[in-house]
Amino acid sequence: MQKSVRYNEGHALYLAFLARKEGTKRGFLSKKAAEASRWHEKWFALYQNVLFYFEGEQSGRPAGMYLLEGCSCERTPAPPRTSAGPAGARDALDKQYYFTVLFGHEGQKPLELRCEEEQAGKEWMEAIHQASYADILIEREVLMQKYIHLVQIVETEKIAANQLRHQLEDQDTEIERLKSEIVALNKTKERMRPYHSHQEDEDPDIKKIKKVQSFMRGWLCRRKWKTIVQDYICSPHAESMRKRNQIVFTMVEAETEYVHQLYILVNGFLRPLRMAASSKKPPISHDDVSSIFLNSETIMFLHEIFHQGLKARLANWPTLVLADLFDILLPMLNIYQEFVRNHQYSLQVLANCKQNRDFDKLLKQYEANPACEGRMLETFLTYPMFQIPRYIITLHELLAHTPHEHVERKSLEFAKSKLEELSRVMHDEVSDTENIRKNLAIERMIVEGCDILLDTSQTFIRQGSLIQVPSVERGKLSKVRLGSLSLKKEGERQCFLFTKHFLICTRSSGGKLHLLKTGGVLSLIQCTLIEEPDASDDDSKGSGHMFGHLDFKIVVEPPDAAPFTVVLLAPSRQEKAAWMSDISQCVDNIRCNGLMTIVFEENSKVTVPHMIKSDARLHKDDTDICFSKTLNSCKVPQIRYASVERLLERLTDLRFLSIDFLNTFLHTYRIFTTATVVLAKLSDIYKRPFTSIPVRSLELFFATSPNNRGEHMVDGKSPRLCRKFSSPPPLAVSRTSSPVRARKLSLTSSLNARIGALDLTTSSCSSSPTTHSPTASPPPHTAAVLESSPADRAGDPTELSPCRSPSTPRHLRYRQPGGQAADSSHCSVSPASAFAIATAAAGHGSPPGFNNTERTCDKEFIIRRTATNRVLNVLRHWVSKHAQDFELNNELKMNVLNLLEEVLRDPDLLPQERKATANILRALSQDDQDDIHLKLEDIIQMTDCPKAECFETLSAMELAEQITLLDHVVFRSIPYEEFLGQGWMKLDKNERTPYIMKTSQHFNEMSNLVASQIMNYADISSRANAIEKWVAVADICRCLHNYNGVLEITAALNRSAIYRLKKTWAKVSKQTKALMDKLQKTVSSEGRFKNLRETLKNCNPPAVPYLGMYLTDLAFIEEGTPNFTEEGLVNFSKMRMISHIIREIRQFQQTAYRIDQQPKVIQYLLDKALIIDEDTLYELSLKIEPRLPA
Repeated sequence: MQKSVRYNEGHALYLAFLARKEGTKRGFLSKKAAEASRWHEKWFALYQNVLFYFEGEQSGRPAGMYLLEGCSCERTPAPPRTSAGPAGARDALDKQYYFTVLFGHEGQKPLELRCEEEQAGKEWMEAIHQASYADILIEREVLMQKYIHLVQIVETEKIAANQLRHQLEDQDTEIERLKSEIVALNKTKERMRPYHSHQEDEDPDIKKIKKVQSFMRGWLCRRKWKTIVQDYICSPHAESMRKRNQIVFTMVEAETEYVHQLYILVNGFLRPLRMAASSKKPPISHDDVSSIFLNSETIMFLHEIFHQGLKARLANWPTLVLADLFDILLPMLNIYQEFVRNHQYSLQVLANCKQNRDFDKLLKQYEANPACEGRMLETFLTYPMFQIPRYIITLHELLAHTPHEHVERKSLEFAKSKLEELSRVMHDEVSDTENIRKNLAIERMIVEGCDILLDTSQTFIRQGSLIQVPSVERGKLSKVRLGSLSLKKEGERQCFLFTKHFLICTRSSGGKLHLLKTGGVLSLIQCTLIEEPDASDDDSKGSGHMFGHLDFKIVVEPPDAAPFTVVLLAPSRQEKAAWMSDISQCVDNIRCNGLMTIVFEENSKVTVPHMIKSDARLHKDDTDICFSKTLNSCKVPQIRYASVERLLERLTDLRFLSIDFLNTFLHTYRIFTTATVVLAKLSDIYKRPFTSIPVRSLELFFATSPNNRGEHMVDGKSPRLCRKFSSPPPLAVSRTSSPVRARKLSLTSSLNARIGALDLTTSSCSSSPTTHSPTASPPPHTAAVLESSPADRAGDPTELSPCRSPSTPRHLRYRQPGGQAADSSHCSVSPASAFAIATAAAGHGSPPGFNNTERTCDKEFIIRRTATNRVLNVLRHWVSKHAQDFELNNELKMNVLNLLEEVLRDPDLLPQERKATANILRALSQDDQDDIHLKLEDIIQMTDCPKAECFETLSAMELAEQITLLDHVVFRSIPYEEFLGQGWMKLDKNERTPYIMKTSQHFNEMSNLVASQIMNYADISSRANAIEKWVAVADICRCLHNYNGVLEITAALNRSAIYRLKKTWAKVSKQTKALMDKLQKTVSSEGRFKNLRETLKNCNPPAVPYLGMYLTDLAFIEEGTPNFTEEGLVNFSKMRMISHIIREIRQFQQTAYRIDQQPKVIQYLLDKALIIDEDTLYELSLKIEPRLPA
């Protein structure tokens, strides 16, 4: 028989340890012993509702413990003292504070305690009172009393309801009795009537007349009501109510899908990872789990409640009242601010955690769950980011179909205004996460993984398909032909450009990417870009003709391996120019940062971080600019809001030029300014650089060290080279034109071994070809020398200079200072000045020299060269990547031509600058940049055939290829400016966005053609065969990556006129139906076209996406936030998001299909005489298969 209570002693000791370490209250108290008058001093520690006492403060094991739940604590007077003992001791005992802990039940003696000070005693009593949970017990008792009271009320109401039910039953009985009495009285009255009164009623003719009259009255009444109902059904109010109900049904479906996505996020990822974090070998910590998922669990609970409310309202259909639900939801939507504000940090933490192999393996296991449907964790973390804009669009559509006198009108307008205000607060945080999500998506597509993409400073620039020439030996191309099928198939590469690296991958049949084993990841700091082969190579002389001038080289010089060359072919000249522009700008940014670090840290009084921080205009918010916390590719804070003047100032800042800023600016500038203003700013920078460039920028160019300043004074030049200057210095450039064979700009400082010399050398060389050897990385504290290669030297007139990217030096070398670098015959300038000449953030090659050595000391000459390089860099990007601006604006084109011709007339223009200017002029002057850029009108003119083919004689392959060709030609013709401003939703959409409307019209015509062709057949077998053939055409379009064509055909087959033909579909084979379901799932609009987005991500261009998907994305952005803030600043974060979407669209526009035109097939596809209108189609459908009787 058990005599004692067992308890978990180990856990009790652990709680005692926690009490000693983290207890609520700890200290010495005197405890009254079992004997009446003895007190023992113990060390007490209170932890939660357990009071431990120890023999001493250093004791490790408790002497005892008390459970305080349900106890009470009260003060007790000091016990009476005997007269024995000294009087001082009695006084000290009387001053002590006594209190007793009562446990409230029999069998437990009270715990009597005392302490020295009254304040300490009160604190102990308060702590024990809280640990006893007395307040909670009292509150429980109050709630129990309320519950009992409510139960009594319910019972009373039940009794009253029963009484009322009995009364109603009695009333029903009384009513039935009265009815029976009335019937009996009526019978008695009938018997009392005279007999002759019944003769007329019994006349059969009268009965027939009355029956006909009754029938006519009923028919007229029913006809009247039918007319009333039909008129209402056709009225605008009824149509508006139908659309309103449909919007609500769609919103409920979207909310159901969203709650399901949150459920998968919480139950499929969050909770399992919490359990994994609590394991013995956790792959992730609890803090990281909280940082990744944030408050997603709370968001799920909130939307589950909202979803239940929506479903309850549907039960009261057609009376749909939603405003009160939004009134409840709005105050709680502020939790989204925390999620959006920390979303970028969440993705950064996830990227860092994925570097742990155990975590990455566990995450892939969770993502393999069928419920995820192939979606990654990043996708689920992104869903809450778009929920607020979705509500705004839904409310906007609801208000459009809600009458002004409707009871919900004001409530819905208030909800919409509050959501828009919340969206403006959240919008800036959304754009910062786009780049991280893109990098993570690409990293997950690469089978081998790619650690460099987990670097959050990597910015995605562009991707596309290029052909890699398979054999490059000693700089000579192998004899291959561009038209070779093996070259196209085996050499096709999927290339990704980032700000620091260039990835070259192959794509497997399953859509996954594989990095090349050699040269798969190219570090741009080790690369040199060459647009065309060297003229000195015999095999390379004809490569331009061999490859149609579509090839370019990337020379890679790794520090620990032999150099190699990668030769790539672009699909078109336009795409080659775009790749050249982006790669060269990325290389320039990296070398700009590298040279800036070398020059400023070795030869200047300011370091690079201090230089950026010292200019408050680059990172500190002001009345005309506001910055984000995210850094761009140049390690400078991104702009969130800014005035037009500050944006133009950033565009022309000579210290750096971020490629992501440049792309965003050129894509969206027409929203907040005009091309004339931008060109005027560039022209002003070129003509008056001193007055146009911020003073702070000029200061930092000439911020030299004290040693260098002393040397300038020795040279007799002005000692004020580094001072602020408010006006241009006097012109002091010698205009001599004598030829100089060896020209050099030497930067010399003190002869300290730690200080290097930046040498920009261009000297004459022999006519014999010179090969350069790979260079190793420089040791610490060596001098940096930027030297042009022999191919770049123009001293020998017999040597031909290759056509090379105007923005990239041949290669960057390091060498020890000395020799020519230490030549004292040349005057010294600040390192930043030479850096400005060498790079200017776009440096068009190493300058081959100056007219005389005095020019290197002239500040005006240096700034003019820097400004010229910047203007040429921006114009090169503008012309090569945004040629439509100049095709549609002849005045702008002429102004740019005039500016470039003025640049060419500059006598101080460097050879590389002159060459870059000529290249821009050549690109701007040529009318047709590519032969394959056909227009739909040209194709129509070439299809004038005497006889068109019929549907039966055309194969599915021919139809699919020509549909793909037409779809891509129409899609490619859309200029990017039509995607700005939601012009396709305005009343004048045909004038504002004619090409988007033409794309929509073409989509509808192709879909109508498919439906019309099927309905033209009278017999069931022919219609079934036509359906199977069109499904085969759709599947071939999928293989050709024409998802717009897939949607055209599936939309036609889902039309009510065709979908209702049950007998026809019964003849269609099961394989065709299964294929049809697969195609519909691919292009489904569910989850913002999630399947189509994933498919496009895994396919190589060329491809034709569905344009409506991108228009929906742009509508989300446009509806969520305005273009300008209340202060009139440009919302540049919004411009950045719009630019990302336009860049993805243009990626698919630039890569053309190589499909031969077949005029007879195209003539059939564009024959509008074959198209039947919607009403006639439905009438034919009813004629073929009439409705079944109800």
